[in-house]
Parts: sequence; structure tokens; C-alpha cells
Amino acid sequence: MWELVRAGGWLMLPLFICSIITVTVIVERFIRLRSTIIIPDKLRLAIQTSPQMVAQLLQQNYQHANSTLGRILLAGIRSQSETEQFAKVQMECAASDEILSLEKRVNVLGTMSAVSPLLGLLGTVVGIIEAFLVVDMGTNISPTLMIPGISKALIATAMGMVVAIPALIAYRYFQRLVNDYVIDLEKQASLFHAQLFYRKAGDLHDKSLDS
Repeated sequence: MWELVRAGGWLMLPLFICSIITVTVIVERFIRLRSTIIIPDKLRLAIQTSPQMVAQLLQQNYQHANSTLGRILLAGIRSQSETEQFAKVQMECAASDEILSLEKRVNVLGTMSAVSPLLGLLGTVVGIIEAFLVVDMGTNISPTLMIPGISKALIATAMGMVVAIPALIAYRYFQRLVNDYVIDLEKQASLFHAQLFYRKAGDLHDKSLDS
């Protein structure tokens, strides 16, 4: 493996760095973007039950309170004594911060998928130039002397593709995953907001009719 890297020339170093960054980001995003951390099932069910159930669950379970959805709902719970619009704004601000956190480092994969092929292409050009420079050195030069340059070109191109393809696949996957989470978070936050204020208003209206 080391001999292959050496044969690829100095451009294998930045490609190797790109591969490390790609693998690191993919592993980190797989860990961070688990559904149990973003939208726990128990919290989703609690929203459909009552705001009191949500508040109790967030108070008793640190994991749920520290989830992405939990932090958004806590912003609404802390603002329930204020006006409906104020609570909505607080939840939207919390949601914006959480969405930025979900999107964090995903664009790095997009950058790696774009940069790696270009580095591979640069290695190809450098290798071919070196191969033809050998030919230009004289008329009696053996064609076999072109092999190292051509080999360098092919290795750099292959390495660029090896890094770029997984990076692009992971970028598209995480991009779609984050979009799905954002839609679901907006839905759950809207349901909770309705439960927190409109249901409360409805209960008060029913009590006034009973009296």
C-alpha cells in the first residue's frame, strides 16, 4: 500500500488527507444524526398526548431533554406564560440553531467530493507531463521510461475517484436525511405549539360554557 502511495507522487498526500477528513465526517455524522438523538419516539408520542406529558418526560429524562426536538419544545414550555406569538418565535429561534447543528459538516463532504477528482486530475496531468518530458530528453530513450509517469497519472486519478465517490454518496445521503429531519421537526413543533396554546384556549372555553 505504501509503495502505491509513493508511486502516485506528492499529490497523494492531499488526497490522503481528503480521505481522512471524509471518513471522519461520515462516522461523526452517522453518530450525530441518529433518530434517537434527533426525534425520540417517546417524545413524539408525548406530543400527541398532552403538553403536560411532554413537560414531565423532558423533566425526568435527560436524554430526551437533550435531544434536538427536546430543546425546541423546552423553548416553548419556558415561554408558555407569555403570548402565543412570543412562544412561537422562541421555538423558531431554537429550531434555527438546531437545524444549523444538523447541517454542520455535511457541506464538508460536498467539498471533498468536488476537490478530490480535481486533485486526481492534477496528478494525471503531472504524470503525463513527466512521461513526455522523458521522451523529449533524446531520440534513443526507451519508451519504458514513460511507465513511471503514466503509472503516477493512473494512480492519482484512481485515488481521486476512490475518495470522491463515497464522499458524494454520503453528502447526498446526509443532505436528504437532514431535510427529512427538518420537515419532521417543524411538524412536531407545530403540533406541540397547537397543543400548548390552542388546546388550552379550548379547555378554558369549555369551562366557561359549563359554568
